[in-house]
Amino acid sequence: MGPKAMTGFSCERTGVRMYQTISTKNMSREDWLSLRRTGIGGSDAGAICGLNPYSSPLDVYFNKTGEAPETEDNEAMRQGRDLEEYVAKRFTEKTGLKVRRSNQMYRSAEHPFMIADVDRLIIGEDAGLECKTANAFGADQWKDGQIPVHYLLQCLHYMAVTGKKTWYIAVVILGMDFQYRKIVWGEKLISNLIGIEEHFWNCYVTRGQMPEPDGTGAYTKALGAYFPIAKKGTKIPLIGFDEKLSRRDAILEEMKALETEKSRIEQEVRCYMERNEAAISERYRVSWPNIEINRLDTKRLRAEQPEVYQQFLKKTTSRRFEITAA
Repeated sequence: MGPKAMTGFSCERTGVRMYQTISTKNMSREDWLSLRRTGIGGSDAGAICGLNPYSSPLDVYFNKTGEAPETEDNEAMRQGRDLEEYVAKRFTEKTGLKVRRSNQMYRSAEHPFMIADVDRLIIGEDAGLECKTANAFGADQWKDGQIPVHYLLQCLHYMAVTGKKTWYIAVVILGMDFQYRKIVWGEKLISNLIGIEEHFWNCYVTRGQMPEPDGTGAYTKALGAYFPIAKKGTKIPLIGFDEKLSRRDAILEEMKALETEKSRIEQEVRCYMERNEAAISERYRVSWPNIEINRLDTKRLRAEQPEVYQQFLKKTTSRRFEITAA
């Protein structure tokens, strides 16, 4: 079930690591996507490590085994690609460092399951550049010199494949700011990342075995995407889960108790505040302001304008996961 090997790579050496390259210039998107399925790319690294809030190890697994459903670009993906050149130009303006396109796919000769499709290379410096865009809601992830961890892992992955000791990452926060960071080689981090990716590739992708659940929302979302429709009327015996489901019941009871305790504390603070909008201590600021919200009265709309209500109904299909006592 593992991906097919690709030919056409030529060998080069940089620093202490050797890699193979294949030209992606004028390559069709279909061929490029097929090529990406033959190894772990930089954008896969964070998901494999369970540190990408938007993707999970299960997403990567299905993508590499060719079982992922066809997905259409969303606006954020389109803007990210279209603005890549703009981010690169802003980086050059800010730093004075000139960049160029690579037009190559790199594959590690030492770890052939690792591939890299980099945004830009720095001219005159043994380094690369990753270009990102973010909206205002993601601005906090970049404050005080921070880098979102899945983007950091992406750059470390590129360094591992190419052997380059330095990588830059630049981000345009749309309508707000431009920032960049310099990342230097970290032997322990990169060695750990290689080990995690090697385990994922050899234990899951090549064996055709789904990675174990990790408890993240991204994994749950992936399950819904890849198993979207149940076969009506089907039923299987539930074997080997009674102990785990019993533990789940105990966790739910603990959560209820903690939620009650949390609510009681919040109620005590509200009683103390009475009609005041805010309360401040040396450690905390509590606010309890007035908020006005306009909501559509769907019950009234359905009663008074049923034709209009029916006109704007949208049918969707999903699966509801429930657990009840037998």
